[in-house]
Amino acid sequence: MLLEMRKGLFTIALGLALTGCSLADRWLGEDEDPPLPGARISIHSGDKGLTADSSISDQRILLPQPFENTFWTHNGGNPAHAMFHLSLGEMPREIWSDGIGEENDGDEIILAQPLVVESVLFTMDSRSTVKAYDRNTGKVYWEKDLEPDDEEDGFFGGGIAYADGRIFVSTGFARVFALDVRSGSILWSQDVPAPMRAAPTVNGGRVFIVTLDNQTISLAADDGRRLWSHVGVQAETSLLGGASPAVAGRILIVPYSSGEIVAIDVVEGDVKWGIDLSSVQKTDPLTDLAHIKAMPVIDRDRVIAISHSGRMVAIDMKEGVRLWDTDIGGVQMPWVAGDFIYVLTNDAQVAAVRRDDGRIRWVQPLPRFTDPEDRKGLIVWQGPVLASDRLIVAGSHGEAISLSPYTGEVLGFLDLPDGAAMPPVVAGNGLYFLTAEAEIIAMR
Repeated sequence: MLLEMRKGLFTIALGLALTGCSLADRWLGEDEDPPLPGARISIHSGDKGLTADSSISDQRILLPQPFENTFWTHNGGNPAHAMFHLSLGEMPREIWSDGIGEENDGDEIILAQPLVVESVLFTMDSRSTVKAYDRNTGKVYWEKDLEPDDEEDGFFGGGIAYADGRIFVSTGFARVFALDVRSGSILWSQDVPAPMRAAPTVNGGRVFIVTLDNQTISLAADDGRRLWSHVGVQAETSLLGGASPAVAGRILIVPYSSGEIVAIDVVEGDVKWGIDLSSVQKTDPLTDLAHIKAMPVIDRDRVIAISHSGRMVAIDMKEGVRLWDTDIGGVQMPWVAGDFIYVLTNDAQVAAVRRDDGRIRWVQPLPRFTDPEDRKGLIVWQGPVLASDRLIVAGSHGEAISLSPYTGEVLGFLDLPDGAAMPPVVAGNGLYFLTAEAEIIAMR
């Protein structure tokens, strides 16, 4: 299923440093100045979708205190994909922006989320060029083009991860690399059986990658030698892109495009348990796509996972027992914080789901189309990310929205220069957006 990206304007909302206005003023809805130019899309899509559970309407949502993370080392933040409640400065402003390389053009799509390692930010474009920036100034430290000279068009995918002084890169041309974090020089490379659409996951001296044909391969982080592999169920059709595995302790949680989620021992490669997240009731052709494109999350010995076909589950990580199961479908990583899980659904709704039993505390619909009357201009949303008491989602139409994590109330809007390619990254009290036009925007 292709994602429609739509170019927007670089409005004054991202020129806050020049105007003296703060992101908090305009984005959190506290500024009483005239609104930004351009037509706003109604926040209500008109689709019913999910409904909140009235039996828990009085439950107060309590979140852990925001913390300042200086590392964002993986797609999803860390190897477990659990980042909880991050801190973000009160008045972020754009401090720099730059083009990272090749943009989305229909044949190649950016799938790699940026990384932050203390003062350095790393990006990867749609043609496997990796860049290292000073995250404070935008200065480029190094740039490495990993695509072979004889490679044809159409080979895109993969992503980047950091561990122990190395950047690990999976690619759409079936090769994994380890780069020196200081120079970008290639330390080793290893061919694998098929292209990759998801970023690696690195933990405990091992690199875990999932290929397009549903194979999981474990490589040694020091030299790239193969340690073990697992072959999942083949999927006849799948969505564009993939999900990185999650890992905690000795358990690797692998999502496949078949709708299968598997727990594997990271040392031996043995399967501990497996669960199928395919839809039981298939009401239309899209529900046949059981692809788990949303990265699974490991939180306090519990796995939270969601499939495109409409199954969201909580699983006991050690026993593989399904703790609860609810009819929610999505392709974005759930965000766990405290006793609640924030999830973006296929129907463009953001919901607060209770971690203990899967009940829905609140639901907030997002715009579905840029032209809602004629249902044209499909908006693809990315996120959510939780930072300093606001949930951030970003759309393919060039706009980000902040919501209250306590009520779902819309707090404000932020105009981007182009559609978002993926969820934003929050690190070091900074906010980083990557657009479909391959522009990285740093705000602090």
